[in-house]
Amino acid sequence: MTDHTDRFSVGGRTAVVTGASSGIGRAIAEEFAADGANVVVCSREQENVDPVAETIREQTEERGGDALAVECDVTDREAVEALVEATVEKFGSLDVLVNNAGASFMANFEDISPNGWQKILDINLGGTYNCTQAAEQHLKDGGGSVINVASVAGQQGAPYMSHYGAAKAAVVNLTSTLAFEWAGDGVRVNCIAPGFVATPGLASQMGISADDVDREEVERRVGVSEEIADVARFLASDAASFVVGETIAAAGVPDVMESPDV
Repeated sequence: MTDHTDRFSVGGRTAVVTGASSGIGRAIAEEFAADGANVVVCSREQENVDPVAETIREQTEERGGDALAVECDVTDREAVEALVEATVEKFGSLDVLVNNAGASFMANFEDISPNGWQKILDINLGGTYNCTQAAEQHLKDGGGSVINVASVAGQQGAPYMSHYGAAKAAVVNLTSTLAFEWAGDGVRVNCIAPGFVATPGLASQMGISADDVDREEVERRVGVSEEIADVARFLASDAASFVVGETIAAAGVPDVMESPDV
């Protein structure tokens, strides 16, 4: 008898997770590896991802998952191609690509310099372009999955983050467009749009840490990285076989129009 829970597993697959030194990227890599996947974790500084890979190897030794740390700036096409080569050389395939690397800063639109504007687009949108295009053939060889990490800022807009919101909106559109183009090659492309998540970045900006968040509480607008990782694992698994070109918002209780007090 078939165990239907197997359809929710990513065990035995090889996943590349960009921006994996902390926060959402690290949580995705750890959850995939705990499920038996081989994970390649990367960020711009080798010293930031080495401990992540080491921790994953220690925690998943008995489950068959392995980890490789690679230094990679997603805006550098040669570095991205080297990342893909290192992945295939180590594990023999590249089945799942998680485009999580991103960056932002808060500023009024009129105060964003041309350099600042371009930098944010290069990392969030250009990095997604570089990684996905470099991994194309390997993903198509095995019928893989691409998971882009956007933001609700790319769906609704966000004050003082016009550059970031514009880049993430482009990632959302790229997701649906590429999903259509690559479906015939057996590759599913989907996207996650997180809302506020208690990452180290949010802790420094707003003073909210993961310890302050009750994961069981429904009525909230702040999540934890592991909740985004849960969505990513679902999208990478066979259980999401009929989910193609979608952007799933993981943002807690939505903002809605409320009746005025009378």
